[in-house]
Amino acid sequence: MDSSRINLLLRTRPIGTEVTVKGWVRTRRDSKSVSFLEINDGSGLANLQVVFDPSMPGFNTILKDLATGCGVEARGVIRHSPAPGQDIELEARAIKIVGKCESAAYPMQKKHHSLEFLRSVAHLRPRSNIIGAMARIRSRLSYAVHRFFNERGFCQIHTPIITTSDCEGAGDIFQVITRDGEREFFGRRAGLTVSGQLEAEAYALALGRVYTFGPTFRAENSNTSRHLAEFWMIEPEMAFCDLAGDIDLAEELLKYLILFAFDNCAADLEIFRRFVDKDLSRRLQQILDHDFIRISYDEAIKALEGSGRNFEFPLEWGDDLQSEHEKFLCEEVYNAPVVVTDYPRAIKPFYMRVNDDKKTVAAMDILFPGIGEIAGGSQREERYGVLLDAMDEGMELDRYEWYLDLRRFGSVEHAGFGIGFERLLQFVTGMGNIRDVIAFPRAPGQAL
Repeated sequence: MDSSRINLLLRTRPIGTEVTVKGWVRTRRDSKSVSFLEINDGSGLANLQVVFDPSMPGFNTILKDLATGCGVEARGVIRHSPAPGQDIELEARAIKIVGKCESAAYPMQKKHHSLEFLRSVAHLRPRSNIIGAMARIRSRLSYAVHRFFNERGFCQIHTPIITTSDCEGAGDIFQVITRDGEREFFGRRAGLTVSGQLEAEAYALALGRVYTFGPTFRAENSNTSRHLAEFWMIEPEMAFCDLAGDIDLAEELLKYLILFAFDNCAADLEIFRRFVDKDLSRRLQQILDHDFIRISYDEAIKALEGSGRNFEFPLEWGDDLQSEHEKFLCEEVYNAPVVVTDYPRAIKPFYMRVNDDKKTVAAMDILFPGIGEIAGGSQREERYGVLLDAMDEGMELDRYEWYLDLRRFGSVEHAGFGIGFERLLQFVTGMGNIRDVIAFPRAPGQAL
């Protein structure tokens, strides 16, 4: 670890200082009298130019094996660079190859690869500029999620990955079985979680404010650019909180994360502005500049029905909104982020609080321009009898006795929401395919 990080050198420009850098060769070019390497160590998007000539010990031996993809260690002095587009370069006094690269077989030779090609070499794609930038943005925003909740007195809860309940009631669960498949290890059918919400509720009703941030799974046989079988969810739960407070926190969190990306990921965001979405800055700023428009499901349906638009999926009251409807509301009706509330009870899960009209529930979805739903949540049903009635419609109650206990023993109003982390990253970077914002995408027929 006795080396300098390239992003720090480029920022501080310590002219005249002797340093050692370790990284990977991105390009090499030679002239009659001098050779140039572009080295990147993963600390940032920019490379450091390393200059060396035949006077350097072992020049000819090193040059023979110094190919794109090699791992190298270079020692030398930081100098002003006369070349345009860079302030400094490393005048090398010694270069050591610490990891050879079989250049003929190396698939990352070119400077630019299509995202489709990069998905086919998922183990090597973080070496590309765009996926490397994505990984750094993802890391920084993950930190920001924890910082946001820590600053507001939330307690992080690690909810189970293996569960015996289906939070969403969709049934698209990966089952967990032993190798022989002949016994139920946990004494009942178990699967990979689709949400940490139910377990987070148990802790919210003891600690007040909690959140969980971890992997969730859906066994949905959908091979599209919008779906993953494994993805990450941000899920806060708050006691003594109603639907309005739930929406307030979700809006605050989304704006916080976008502003954090502006302030802390500017260099990496630039590659997405240049090559993915030239309108990216304006779209992100639009979220920061606007209060989220809050409308009821009734109002949304009226706006869609009165639009005169021929949607691919026609709808009437009682239907769930599709992506085309969500985008239309944001982009053409309100030109702002939109929160749709009070959905029909029949299309929402059992745990959402039933409104006084008995037809709708205290639910909300937050819709963003260009992407549709970015967050979804609700005030939870805190009344034992009402919850029991909702659960009695085809559910295996013995699996949820513990959940009913939360309503029997000191139940209070509480609420929460979920944000798909990959969906958020798509919005922040403008990436069109969700498989390009997670390190190793899991989808039907695809698992490295």
